[in-house]
Amino acid sequence: MPKHTFYENQAQGIIKKLKARKMDGYYCPDKETAKKKVLELIGTDKKLVTYGGSMTLDEIGIKEAVEAAGHDLLKREQYTTPEEKQECYIKQTMADVYLMSTNAITLDGELVNIDGAGNRVACLIFGPKEVIIVAGMNKVVTDVEEGIKRVHNFAAPPNTVRLSCNTPCSKTGQCGNCLTDTICCQTVITRASRIPERIKVILVGEELGY
Repeated sequence: MPKHTFYENQAQGIIKKLKARKMDGYYCPDKETAKKKVLELIGTDKKLVTYGGSMTLDEIGIKEAVEAAGHDLLKREQYTTPEEKQECYIKQTMADVYLMSTNAITLDGELVNIDGAGNRVACLIFGPKEVIIVAGMNKVVTDVEEGIKRVHNFAAPPNTVRLSCNTPCSKTGQCGNCLTDTICCQTVITRASRIPERIKVILVGEELGY
C-alpha cells in the first residue's frame, strides 16, 4: 500500500539521522513485527526489564511477551503509594533494559518528550543500560517546535483524560498552558546519545499511542 511505502521511506531517512546521533534505528511494518524486534534486541540472556507509561507498549503487548520470554519484569503498576512509587523509580534506573515510547520524533532524528513526574525522561537520559523506544509513524514531526506542539495538543490532552487530571486540556482537547495539575512539567529534547547505541528506536508503520 502507498502509505506503508511512504512510512518505510520516511523511516529509513530518520534511521540514518539517528545513526549520526549515536542511536540505532529500525523499521517494522506492524506491531507484531515490532514486538519480535524488541525481544530480539533484549536478547535471550535473562535481564531485568522495566518500562515507562506508554499506550504504545500496551497496544503491542510487549510486557506480556517479555515475561513469557523469561525476563524479570519490574511492574510499575504494583507500586501504588508515593513511597512505593519512589522506590520503583529508583529501581528502574538500575534496570538492564528500559522500554518506552517517545512523544515525538523529528525527521532529523531528535526525540521530543514531555513528562509529569519525570521518571520516564530520567531513565531515557541516564541509568538503565539500554533504552528501547517503540513509536508509531504517527509520532513523526518536521522539527522540535512541531514536536512540542504535538505533545501539548495531541498527546497530553487524551492522557489527562486517561489519568483523570483536572486540566483545561482534559475538558477542551487543546493545550491551556496550565500550571495546576499539569502533566507537562519536564521537556526533554534528545539530540544525541552520549553512549553509542544505548538508545534504540523502533519505528512502526502503524498509528500507535497518543
